[in-house]
Amino acid sequence: MQPFAYAAAADAAAASAAALRGAEYIAGGTDMLQLLQERVRRPEEIADVNGLPLGGITEEPGGALRLGALVRLQEAADHAALRQRFAVVAEALDATASPMVRHMATLGGNLLQRTRCLYFRDVTTPCNKREPGSGCGAWDGENRHNAILGGSERCIAVQPSDLPVALIAVDAEVLLRHADGAEHWVPMEDFHLLPTEHPEIETVLRPGDLILAIRIPAHAALRRSHYVKVRDRASFAWALASAAVALRTGDDGRVEEARIAAGGVATKPWRLPQVEQVLLGRRLDAACAAEAAARATEGALPRPGNAYKLPMLRAAVERAILELGGLA
Repeated sequence: MQPFAYAAAADAAAASAAALRGAEYIAGGTDMLQLLQERVRRPEEIADVNGLPLGGITEEPGGALRLGALVRLQEAADHAALRQRFAVVAEALDATASPMVRHMATLGGNLLQRTRCLYFRDVTTPCNKREPGSGCGAWDGENRHNAILGGSERCIAVQPSDLPVALIAVDAEVLLRHADGAEHWVPMEDFHLLPTEHPEIETVLRPGDLILAIRIPAHAALRRSHYVKVRDRASFAWALASAAVALRTGDDGRVEEARIAAGGVATKPWRLPQVEQVLLGRRLDAACAAEAAARATEGALPRPGNAYKLPMLRAAVERAILELGGLA
C-alpha cells in the first residue's frame, strides 16, 4: 500500500476541495481498502466523509423515500418502509456481500463499487479501466465473470453492484453536489456510463462531485417487485446474472407498467426495455414469462468464457417474473 495523507472532511465543501486536489473519498471503505492494498488505487490523499450529515432515511412530502448516501446497507435493508414498499431494493441489499460488510458499506459507496474483473484487480496485467491505453486483458483472456452486454474490445468489465440494478427498477434518482455547491438529481439509469472512448470514466461524476442521497419516488410503490441473483455460492459472491423486476397490473390482471433491469452481465446496470415491452398489456403466465425472458440477451456479445451467461440471464429474468407473479 502506498503511503497517503488522511483528513476527515469538515463539510461537503471541504470534501470537494480535497477531491479537486486529487484526494479520494472513503466512507465504509469495504472496497477502497482492497483497492489500496492491491495498489489499484494509489492516491496521495484520502478524504474521510463519514462525518458529513448524509445519513438517515426519511419520507418526503408526497411519499418519496430519501436515503442518505452514508446510510449503511444493512440499515437500509432493515428499514420497514423500504421493505414494505420497495421489496426489490431490500432483496438486492439482502443479497449483497455478507452481514459484516453490509454493516460497514454505504449506499453511496456501493453505487461506486469497482469491477471485480481479474485484470483490473491485477496491476501486472493490461486494463484500459485501470491504465488507459494499455489494452483489455479480459477480451482474449480469462473472461468467465465479464460482460456480455455493453462491452467492446476496449473493456468488458462488469459493474458488480446489486443495489443500482434494483434502483433502476424503482425509477430511483441520485442527488449529486458539484464542487461549486450546485446540486441536481440524476436518474439511476443514467448514472453509470458505457466504457466507450474512456473505460476509466465509469459514472457521470465530475471532479469534486459528492453523492448526497438516493430518492425512490412514491409511484414506484404501486409496483410489485422482486430480485433474483445467480451466483457461485450463497453468500458473499458477486452476481453471475441477476434480474430486478417491478410490475404494476390493472384490475384485469394485465401488466400496465414494467421495469426490468439486469446485473452481473453488463458493463453498467442494464435496463431491459425489450423485455418490458413483451409484458405490457398481457396477463402473466408461463408462456408470457418465457417469451419476455427470451429477449433479455438481445444485442449480447459473449466471449468464449462467458457465453454461459446467455441462458443464465434469460433464466434469471424468467424466474424473477414467474416468482413475482406467483407462478413458480
